[in-house]
Amino acid sequence: MNDTTTTALYAFRKFGKLVLKTAYCYVGNYNEAEDIAQDVFLTLHEKNQSFNDDEHLKAWLIRVTINRGKNYSTSWKQKGRVDMEELPEQAAEDNSEKSRELKEMVFSLPPKYSTVLYLYYYEGYTIKEISSLLKKSENTVGSLLRRGREKLKLELEENA
Repeated sequence: MNDTTTTALYAFRKFGKLVLKTAYCYVGNYNEAEDIAQDVFLTLHEKNQSFNDDEHLKAWLIRVTINRGKNYSTSWKQKGRVDMEELPEQAAEDNSEKSRELKEMVFSLPPKYSTVLYLYYYEGYTIKEISSLLKKSENTVGSLLRRGREKLKLELEENA
């Protein structure tokens, strides 16, 4: 095995679920999210790029996944969002009903909100880190986070 194969395999094992969930935020379809994730790891395999540490690798994977998701969202193949029911249970780390419903609501929001909420609450990134990943200002990320929370709150009130 060469270095890029080792890096890609390591990255897949360590960050595969993160890449898949991030892709799902954008496309809302599990099969398309799998295709995007596969494309991301194939790109990593083909590039002869070195990373300083796991955080650098993780940030690169998220950035490439977001770009692929945006490309998909604007492509002719985009078919619209699908229910989270399509996402298999083994992909969900917390199987409690309330947690699953909350994740569904987060993923049902437009990608600009669901991505920021997902990265902040589920992956533990700070606003500063998210702004770097998304190449947006910290104020913009903060606004997206605030608006996303407001939209989520409205969804929760409607479903209560």
